[in-house]
Amino acid sequence: MRIDCSAPTRIDLAGGTYDIWPLYLFHDRAQTINAALSLRASCTLESRDDSRVVLVSEDTHERVEASSARELGFDRLALLARLAHVFDASGLTLTTRSDSPLGAGIAGSSALNIAVTKALSLWTCRHTSDEEVLRTAMNVEAQVIAVPTGAQDYRPALYGGVSAVELDAMGVRRVRLDVSGRELGARIVVAYTGATRNSGINNWDVMKRRIDGDPEVTAAFDGIRDAAVGMRHALSTQDWDATARHLQAEWRHRVRLAPGVTTPAITALLETAREAGATAGKVCGAGGGGCLFCLVPPDRKAAVAHALAAAGAQILDCAIDEEGVRVQRSA
Repeated sequence: MRIDCSAPTRIDLAGGTYDIWPLYLFHDRAQTINAALSLRASCTLESRDDSRVVLVSEDTHERVEASSARELGFDRLALLARLAHVFDASGLTLTTRSDSPLGAGIAGSSALNIAVTKALSLWTCRHTSDEEVLRTAMNVEAQVIAVPTGAQDYRPALYGGVSAVELDAMGVRRVRLDVSGRELGARIVVAYTGATRNSGINNWDVMKRRIDGDPEVTAAFDGIRDAAVGMRHALSTQDWDATARHLQAEWRHRVRLAPGVTTPAITALLETAREAGATAGKVCGAGGGGCLFCLVPPDRKAAVAHALAAAGAQILDCAIDEEGVRVQRSA
């Protein structure tokens, strides 16, 4: 038997970091706005003639093998090893690959997590509902990175499209937004800065400061929340000028969260994009490196991409992914 599964990455348009419990409980109307990208993380599960489990990462050129899932260690390919252990999946070879650069900040690890969790749930016929897949993926990733994980990244991977993730005392809800993926995609340039980043570091520091009542961080979160509320309305009405204003406001408040959110290189790239015609831009994820994306008039998309590439960034050719997780089974 063979199962091929893939899931899209995402850009967080506004409201990121709010999706980490309990931050969203401290601010009314907390939500994140995100869009799935056609840059996918993929896995292949193939049955073996023996009971061994083999894990292969094509991106990192690593291979781990054990007599069974229970015998796997967690020092290498930790996410794959832990997922295989949770599902007690043996007698298979699990191979992974990703379109996203390492540490890009577009939730490549979460997309891979969803793809592998979904594939293993079908392989073992366990934890197969969307809610079970989400919960398992989120909990296992927290075990791997050893800090709290957010709730937003798994939903674009599972469902695709453009959405709001609402967060309050009643729980977490995904609301699909009536936004044309083609229209939004025509106005987005995504670029890899060349510097990897670690979301666990920035987010954990910010979370501790907010819980401690740091007034600067609290005010920044208020501003990020307001930008997300405005962004949702602007996208839903396809008011691209307002979308740009709220995106720029989100970034302005986000850089107040922690010194490492932006860097001189990121600031220079965003300025380069602005000079080439971009109306707004921000770093994806927690910041400090990884990818940035810019909102641009469609007729300036090529010029902005060219300017960023000339400045040393890697342009990631992608569109808005409407499909979400994709599964193919064969004998």
